[in-house]
Amino acid sequence: MRVLVSEKIADGGLQRLRDAGHEVDIQLELTPETLLDAVQGSHALIIRSATKVTREVLEAGADLVVVGRAGIGLDNVDTSAATERGVMVVNAPQSNTLSAAEHTMALLLAQARNVPQAHAALKEGRWERSKWEGVELSDKTLGIIGLGRIGKLVAQRAMAFGMKLVAYDPFVTPDRARQINVELVDLDTLMARADFVTLHLAKTPETAGLIGAELLAKAKPSLRIINVARGGIIDEAALAAAIESGTIAGAALDVFAAEPTTESPLFGLDSVVVTPHLGASTAEAQDKAGDTIAEMVELALAGDFVPFAVNVSAGEAAESVRPYLGLAERLGAILAGLCGSDLGGGPAGSADSIEIEYQGQIAEHDTRILTLSVLKGFFGATSGEPVSYVNAPQVAEEQGIEVRPTATTTARDYVNLISLRSGQHSLAGTLVGLRAVPTVVMIDDHAVDVPPSDHLLIVRNEDRPGMIGTVGTVLGAASVNIADMAVGANEDGAKALMAIVTGDSVPDEVVAELRALDGITSVNAVG
Repeated sequence: MRVLVSEKIADGGLQRLRDAGHEVDIQLELTPETLLDAVQGSHALIIRSATKVTREVLEAGADLVVVGRAGIGLDNVDTSAATERGVMVVNAPQSNTLSAAEHTMALLLAQARNVPQAHAALKEGRWERSKWEGVELSDKTLGIIGLGRIGKLVAQRAMAFGMKLVAYDPFVTPDRARQINVELVDLDTLMARADFVTLHLAKTPETAGLIGAELLAKAKPSLRIINVARGGIIDEAALAAAIESGTIAGAALDVFAAEPTTESPLFGLDSVVVTPHLGASTAEAQDKAGDTIAEMVELALAGDFVPFAVNVSAGEAAESVRPYLGLAERLGAILAGLCGSDLGGGPAGSADSIEIEYQGQIAEHDTRILTLSVLKGFFGATSGEPVSYVNAPQVAEEQGIEVRPTATTTARDYVNLISLRSGQHSLAGTLVGLRAVPTVVMIDDHAVDVPPSDHLLIVRNEDRPGMIGTVGTVLGAASVNIADMAVGANEDGAKALMAIVTGDSVPDEVVAELRALDGITSVNAVG
């Protein structure tokens, strides 16, 4: 088959495709117009970040079987259009993990020993030995926020320096953390104990601005922060203010809220080390990306299992199951939000298992694709990597989360029902009426009736008059629009729950204000 390569890829990967009998056509520096011509007759298209795979490109490439992105991000690929056309999209999500972990250690050491500052001074003719006195890493506490692939690699390397390790990750179990000699703690405890903090988590509505003024105020004056994850997780203005005031000692950043950038309040501070998003910029990472994407493309062209497929057709699902795919994925995402929505507001319950129950007529069919949809939604909301029907089980295994699906054809309150449970949180949804409207009918064992919206506010309160008005007043004062709302009581009726659909994300300060109200027992903001 013909493989069009529009950007520079490792020669080893391309030779692998040639050895498999494919014709490799390398055409670099294609324009959007010439790409439309070049892609015609191609069965595979391999790109990096510069090539834009639009709907028009996919339509021109009528023979395309697979699009391979030699890297992680897929912002330049219209995945929805590819899925519609049955074109598999694959990437190389593990290609830069080692490079990112090593760059984290480079910034950690540079921050501890003031290497770039001393280097610049000496190059300018100043011998400033006493000015740039540093600190040792040995016996210092490293706080790791996000214990995924890169976080674990950083933990292993920090251990070799004799550092003590604590971590915050609501999706990793304490037993799993102990296996790599890491103590799991809540976010406030981590900030209070750590001498260094490093971030390794995706940017989501829950993590955007996670490291702000309130959290920084809980840190030691000696704290130094390293971020090689994503820009926007740290409030850069709050970080600059904390460093200037001596609240913390310094920072080392590879990523920024806006990129590319040459202006930031952090750039003028002597105790800040910065690099221009170099986490994946190594020859090895680029080689790995090329080798991996060549392997994925080879598998796709052969019709074999593709571990890093980002989109998979739902055509294998039975006709009666297929309408529930979207609902199952959305329920998974909401459950992830419930499990992790206490960021900054106390420890979130660790998700060590996900129980999934299918009730009714759908239980008569193969529901494995629904389970994959739940996992895709759950880990898509918590992982920094694209998650597909194919790689979702692998992500669950890597995070030590046990998936326990069950099915019963016995229908109780609904003809069909999908119920999820993880830790202290539970959720159930179904399709209602002839129009099959997706509906959440239970949250945390309280009966509700709301759409599976992108923005949900779950308020648990004492069951007494005036609580709905109190919550509504706070939201109204904050200009938060309530699009839908349901109130449910649990079986004993002692506690009530409000499920509120909002037009936008509820700001953290509003969530904090609600939590402080008399009669409110808990507040979870999802999305």
